[in-house]
Amino acid sequence: MLNCAILDDYQKVALTMADWQPLRAQVGIEVLDSHFADREALARRLEGFEILVAMRERTPFDAWLLDRLPRLKLLVTTGMRNAAIDMAAARVRGVTVCGTEGSGASAAEMTWGLLLALARRIPREAAGFRDGRWQSTLGIDLRGRRLGIVGLGNLGRRVARYGLAFEMRVTGWSRSLTEEASRAMGIEHAASLDELLQGSDVVTIHLPLTAETRGLVGARELGLMKPGALLVNTARGPIVDEAALISALEARRIGGAALDVFDVEPLPSRHALRELDNVVATPHLGYVTEDTYRVFFTQAVEDIAAWLAGAPLRVLNG
Repeated sequence: MLNCAILDDYQKVALTMADWQPLRAQVGIEVLDSHFADREALARRLEGFEILVAMRERTPFDAWLLDRLPRLKLLVTTGMRNAAIDMAAARVRGVTVCGTEGSGASAAEMTWGLLLALARRIPREAAGFRDGRWQSTLGIDLRGRRLGIVGLGNLGRRVARYGLAFEMRVTGWSRSLTEEASRAMGIEHAASLDELLQGSDVVTIHLPLTAETRGLVGARELGLMKPGALLVNTARGPIVDEAALISALEARRIGGAALDVFDVEPLPSRHALRELDNVVATPHLGYVTEDTYRVFFTQAVEDIAAWLAGAPLRVLNG
């Protein structure tokens, strides 16, 4: 009998999102619903498992941790990309890493929800409503304003369609985006990131976190944005220099930020981003929907079953 742990199941729903019964004859399954911030405690807790199912990038698997898990043979990550796993180190140690697909809509919909919440001051007004207050802020219309999208992959393209539906003027930029591709999407093309930042009323980020994109938006780039511009980040926290962003928000150099991702997750309870009144933030909910979880965990079961049969699926470190 092999042992499998499902990690970071904060909502305690993993076992209800898929049929795990086909694995029960060969695999004992345990669910861990709390995050381990202490690395030593994490290593001790996981050392007895041959199979681990990781929820996105909630738990980093670097070479140090992999060295502490000598029994580990299969690591399944939800999603087909996980920057928190050292794929080369896993391969060297004989650990197969497999992924799952997911819903392309959930993170894009979350982006738009955060943008609307920020533009119309919805969280503050909703809290005031419950406290007995009535109208204390002024929102802005999105119609007619310029939406700048950084990264035009699947999610960025979907957000571009939302922007067009809201009658915004949409501009896109990425290192590989061409004018022809922009025209095909019905949007304008920015020749550079600087141009996009300078001309946009809303900037939203949809890039993967890589060595090239880490810190892509820093103090200089934030300084190029319009004084009232809004920044939305549902991609990865470190793409934006967090200290520079906090400084810009505190000084009111930009209008506000809508954030679903952070440098450290879970975000510490005493953190500047929790205190700023020009920030709307959520605890990395972009992919946290019932529909996405059903795909994640159903395919996690498939990955484990295929690996047990000697024909692993969706291998990420082959």
